[in-house]
Amino acid sequence: MNFIYRLIGLTMLITLLIPVSFSIADDEKAREIMNKVDNRDDGDNQTSDMIMTLIDKNNKKRIRKISVFSKDKGEDNLRLMFFIHPADVKDTSFLTWDYDDPDKDDDQWLYLPALKKTKRIASSDKSDSFMGSDLNYSDMTSRNLEDYDFFLKKDIQVRGKDAWVIEAVPRSREVIDETGYTKSLLIVQKDNYYVVRAVNWEKTGGYTKYMDVVTLEQIDGIWVGTEMHVAKKKGRQTVHKTILKFDNVKFNQGLEEDQFTVRRMEKGL
Repeated sequence: MNFIYRLIGLTMLITLLIPVSFSIADDEKAREIMNKVDNRDDGDNQTSDMIMTLIDKNNKKRIRKISVFSKDKGEDNLRLMFFIHPADVKDTSFLTWDYDDPDKDDDQWLYLPALKKTKRIASSDKSDSFMGSDLNYSDMTSRNLEDYDFFLKKDIQVRGKDAWVIEAVPRSREVIDETGYTKSLLIVQKDNYYVVRAVNWEKTGGYTKYMDVVTLEQIDGIWVGTEMHVAKKKGRQTVHKTILKFDNVKFNQGLEEDQFTVRRMEKGL
């Protein structure tokens, strides 16, 4: 998540040294809901196939096929992705260590086979686009609830299901800089505490990103978003869109921790 520090004289120095709080206190009910979202059972030892479709403003499509592996390590989450199609991204891999500790920065690495080089994703780069999609690197990890104030705005219905609308406001400029978002609206389905829609306001360019879980399924008792659309808009105009579809989602696959290493990602699928 990302921020900016700008003030004058002594005020600027203080701003640089102390995280800026954008609100006094958040909504107790909203935080209770978000805690339940965070604690929702999302399964373990998961494997799946992902199809990522990139659509530009002229409706030109690029399709990428990806194999995804995920494992819990205590309260932390490990995730490894291998690109298998098309040829220009084949054998590219992406590894994430998503730490539960809010004081510990998540680790991310991207392996580029053409260069035979692994790049560690710095915090300053986490607002950059992930592989040309409308997701950025910070979207590939969970958000730390301690970094936000939450406010319950209203109740709505999404596809016939009752939901809450919750505003998430970053507590510091650093969070804005790392994520690239100045604030978010999260739509949480009441019966399963799943974020089924979200709106993120980007800090630069005047863009807004809309996320919509089009298909939500229960697999082995776990709620899984098997189709998700992410649209980047400027005003009312969609400038780019990403569609993610997941297939062959399986849990309890007996994955080992040593599968989630830089050496393993460089070896390939």
